[in-house]
Amino acid sequence: MRKVVIHSPGGYDRLRLEECEVPKPGAGEVVVETVAIGVNYADCIVRMGFYKSAKHFVGWPITPGFEFAGVVVAVGEGVGLELGMEVFGVTLFGAYATHVVVEDFQVFPIPTGFSLEEAAAFPAVFLTAYYGVCELVRMRRGMKVLVHSAAGGVGTALLQLLKIGGCYVVGVVGGAHKAEVARKFGADEVIVKREENLWQKAEEFSPEGYDIILDANGVETLGESYSHLASSGRLVIYGFHTMLSKGKSRPSYFKLAWDYLRTPRFSPLNMTSYNKSVLAFNLSYLFHKKEILLECMADLRQWIEEGKIQAPHITTFPLEDVAGAQRALESGETVGKLVLLSGKNSFPK
Repeated sequence: MRKVVIHSPGGYDRLRLEECEVPKPGAGEVVVETVAIGVNYADCIVRMGFYKSAKHFVGWPITPGFEFAGVVVAVGEGVGLELGMEVFGVTLFGAYATHVVVEDFQVFPIPTGFSLEEAAAFPAVFLTAYYGVCELVRMRRGMKVLVHSAAGGVGTALLQLLKIGGCYVVGVVGGAHKAEVARKFGADEVIVKREENLWQKAEEFSPEGYDIILDANGVETLGESYSHLASSGRLVIYGFHTMLSKGKSRPSYFKLAWDYLRTPRFSPLNMTSYNKSVLAFNLSYLFHKKEILLECMADLRQWIEEGKIQAPHITTFPLEDVAGAQRALESGETVGKLVLLSGKNSFPK
């Protein structure tokens, strides 16, 4: 088998494709020969050495990747899955490989109508979106919601779940080429940051503020996001993307330090006085929570079957061009999800 291995933090040159033995499953485990692997911004942070859970759970060397789709090729004792079954799943790192071994509760049958590539791009972004608006926040019909980065993987997943919940959704995108994507996936209104005053337009669409604002930008927008909450509003934070320079393989430590110092510190006294809340999470710390994972995926799969969820827009790269995929993602110009093609039908071995 082959897998991408990072031996120490740094730029794209740290992403090395190495040969190793195919893992054997233990009791309750399954081995999947991957065909497609989802690429997430967190994978880039892992490469740079700033992803805390990667250090906590794995350390160096590490193979990044949280999601995959492929074919079952081996099962351990007590596993009822059939060999040859097409599945998709999640893993706590290690997905950038031609073979992945995980516990059986972390894999699922391919959703009806989804290709393997679409299935590989599905779980990380939709589980993030689900946890943000179905676990941390109780959606109610008619809520006014602002979604930053609305044309990205998590953004388009959020738009769809919020529309299922009957919310009025304003999507924020960086460029005009992303506006139609946000509308396609459910945004009632779209703000293009490069062409419009973000917060002036946000106030026009909801003068009394927003019931929910979902923000993975970091210091660039967190302060204003909090300020634009309505009474009883909730700011949900799931990333800090703007702390890293776009299109650069290595971080600027000066920028990181400066942005860290400028990051808002939310006072419990202030939150109580103004009846606003701040919630935050990291999906990688939830993968071992079997009950939450199964409940989330059951709801998501039901909505797929009911035609309420669309597969994300996909752009593919061969596993050998993993650096190109991460470079494209870090540019900030992509829409939807990027997927690495790793299986025997994807590129010559």
